[in-house]
This record gives sequence, C-alpha cells and structure tokens, in this order.
Amino acid sequence: MKAYRFLTADDTSAFCHKVTEALSKGWELYGDPTYAHDATTGVMRCGQAVVKDAEGDYSPEIKLGAL
Repeated sequence: MKAYRFLTADDTSAFCHKVTEALSKGWELYGDPTYAHDATTGVMRCGQAVVKDAEGDYSPEIKLGAL
C-alpha cells in the first residue's frame, strides 16, 4: 500500500521538526512545500505532502502517523 499524509503547521521550526520526524520514519517528500497566509491568525502556514510504502491493505482506520 502507498500511504499519503499532508503535514501542516505554522511556519516555525516546529514544522521543520514535524517533516524531519516523518522523514526519519521512512516517509518521503512528495511534491513541493506550500505556504499560505492565515488571515485569521496573521501567520504563515506551511504544508508538505509525504508518502510511504507500507505493508497491508488500506483501511480508513489506519493511523497514518503510526506507520
């Protein structure tokens, strides 16, 4: 199964750590990062898609962060 996640957070080092943690667990970057201004909070938000080959079949109950 090919698993997909879209990681998001404010544009801080915490976002970089979130992506780094996913990479250290075998996830791979998928596409370019995205940035958007959140007018409600006045901060920039980041997003990065990641993918991973995982054993088993897909189920909506899968906790993607645990793969």
